[in-house]
Parts: sequence; C-alpha cells; structure tokens
Amino acid sequence: MKKEILQMLRGAGEDYISGQVLCEKLGVSRQAIWKNITQLKEAGYQIESQPKKGYRLVESADKLVGADIESRLKADCLCRKVECLEQVDSTNTRAKQLAELGEPEGTLVVAEEQTAGKGRRGRGWASEPGIGIWMSLILRPRLKPQQAASVTLVAAMAVAKGIRECCELETGIKWPNDVVIHGKKVCGILTETSSEPDYIHYAVPGIGINANTKSFPEELADRATSIYLETGRKTDRNALIAAVMNAFTDYYRKYLETGDLSLLLEEYDQMLVNKDQEVLVLYGMAEEADPKKMQKGIARGITSSGALLVDTDEGMKEIVSGEVSVRGVYGYV
Repeated sequence: MKKEILQMLRGAGEDYISGQVLCEKLGVSRQAIWKNITQLKEAGYQIESQPKKGYRLVESADKLVGADIESRLKADCLCRKVECLEQVDSTNTRAKQLAELGEPEGTLVVAEEQTAGKGRRGRGWASEPGIGIWMSLILRPRLKPQQAASVTLVAAMAVAKGIRECCELETGIKWPNDVVIHGKKVCGILTETSSEPDYIHYAVPGIGINANTKSFPEELADRATSIYLETGRKTDRNALIAAVMNAFTDYYRKYLETGDLSLLLEEYDQMLVNKDQEVLVLYGMAEEADPKKMQKGIARGITSSGALLVDTDEGMKEIVSGEVSVRGVYGYV
C-alpha cells in the first residue's frame, strides 16, 4: 500500500490529497491510511497533514525504500519486486540465492551496504553504507549461454541513460561496461550466470553506482567520480534506481528480440567514449600485461555480439571482453 500512497502523493504535486480520496482509491479504511503514512514518516519521509486538506509529500526519505522504488516504475517495467536490505554480503550473492529458490525474473535486490561487494576479475568493490547504489537483478533470458555476456552491455546502457535522465549529466560507456562521466568511472557492472551448455538458468547483473560519495582515496581520485561530485548535490537514489530499471526494460526487450545487440548497436556506439579514439589493447590483466603484446588501434564501435572493433595496422580486430583490457593511449578512461 505504501507504493500506491507514494504514487498518489507524488501525483498531487504541491497540492494536498484528502484521506477520504486515498481511502476510496485504495479501498481501505482511514486507519489503514494513517498507519501507512505514519510508517512512511518513520522511514524519513516528510509528509504534511492538514485537517480538511489531507496529506502532502514535502520531501522523500534519504534512504533506500523498496516501496518508493516500486512506486516510480513504469507499468510495463520488467522489475516487479524490490527486496531492500540494510546490509548484505553481496547483492549478487543474495540475488543468486533467490534465483536458486525460484524467484521470478525481475526481482531486484538493493542494499544500503555490502560487506563483501564483488568487482570484475575477483576484485572487491567498496560499498560504503548509505551513499551508494548497490543492486542486482534476477533475469531468466531464453538464450544460449554464450549470448549472456551482452547482458552486461545492456545494463551499462541502462545506467548511462538513467543517470542522464534522472541527474541531468552527460554519461558515456568505456567498453565494455564501465559508465563514465568526464572520463571518470561512476559505475561498475558484474554479471554472473548459472547455466548448462545450451540453457541459462538465470543471469544476475550486479550494478554499483557511486551516487553520493563525497571523496575518494588519493589513488582513485583521478579515475573515479560520483554523481554528487559532478553535480554538487545529493541524488535521490530511489528515483535513480527506478530510472535505471525503466531504461533497462526497454533495452533488454530489444536485446531479447534478436538475442544480440543488433537493435542497440547505433545507440551503444553513440555512448561509447572509446569510439574513434586511439586505444591500447592489453592482452591479459592490465596490471600484468606484457608490453610486447600491447597493440595500438582506433576503436570503431562494437559488433552485435558485443565485441569491440579495433582498427589496427594488422587490420580490423574483434576484441572480446575478458580477453583484454582497453585503455586510452593518453590515459583517458
């Protein structure tokens, strides 16, 4: 019911909405409305109550609330259920546990804090409490396992669009899936799957967004940023999560239509900050890369399978994520 109450309060804008109208629309008693309004206030929502006028939403809570996220989702959004946790080891781990128990596609796990967040190549991901967005979505695509890698690129597009629409920031993608603002990373994505040779049981893209981080360690400050650092103001994390989920729904359905990125190529390439830039292809993990195996080239976009096209002296090469690291020659992204 909190979801519906929040939807109606937001729909009223600056106006009040009477308790009687809420009762009639939701088919519940005034006591039920009062109880849910009280719980929303306790969660941090500023809701004014005026006799003979009703209720008015003044300010949303500065915390993650499942009902708030759900109240902002489009009617046809893939995400239908949000599990919101104060603390978890990893939202990916929790989402995979739920998937194993049969939780349907579209279930989203979000947490205020992760104690064992996961990054790419087994690295940890710092997840400070109360300021970031740490979330994982359960998907059950009817595709071949080799097609699942593109889910990560689809998620990157959704994050880039969600930040652009919700926070009014220009975003880009560093291939394959790092979302960047002014050349600095604001989001990382890790997709984990459970599959058989010809069947995917589930895929779980985990998304970490630096939302309201005010500073980074010196060793990260030149390559990491947050929405707060870019705008100078705190972002509504519930609104941003919903914006990302709404965008993901549109991209994911196009992806499922063909089983690849053919319907998304043009838009992805427009977001690609590497495109038509000189890049270094580093074979192996970047920190262990053999200088003799580094190769310069011009990034030309991606293929329908998500590989990066790099124009080299030896001709056009398709660079597959996981085999190499791509860096700007002059340090850009």
